[in-house]
Amino acid sequence: MDSKYGKSPEAIARLTSEQFRVTQDGATERAFSNAYWDNKEPGIYVDVVSGEPLFVSTDKYDSGTGWPSFTKPIVQGNVVEREDRSYGMRRVEVRSAHADSHLGHVFDDGPGDRGGRRYCLNSAALRFVPVADLEREGYGEFSELFGAEKEGQAKDSATGRE
Repeated sequence: MDSKYGKSPEAIARLTSEQFRVTQDGATERAFSNAYWDNKEPGIYVDVVSGEPLFVSTDKYDSGTGWPSFTKPIVQGNVVEREDRSYGMRRVEVRSAHADSHLGHVFDDGPGDRGGRRYCLNSAALRFVPVADLEREGYGEFSELFGAEKEGQAKDSATGRE
């Protein structure tokens, strides 16, 4: 699976100026005004440059920060952590493994019952693939992650509980 992901000049040329600024220059987009900070649809998030799968909506939560936040990567090997000492701070930067895209940062203030980590990402570094499109876009292997969620949604609508 991993060999099909990578960074190419064509992929870089397709990026918007904001996507380039974030993924290639390590910038941070504005909070609460980005594409996925409040997206609640089921699906996966992939690297906008390489397409490598990074995070799944079932691990996304509202951190209150204004950026999409996740508790863990969908494929651990697709996310690389590096020390970041920019701006006089000591943080852990998160990058995609195959395209070396800057994604955001990871912090140890996430939900304790879900591992305690918060992957705080830039929407500009991501592309969202809805569950209905997983197979068509070559991510069918991740469809099984949503089976229990779909069953839970059916039960919830039957009982009227969220």
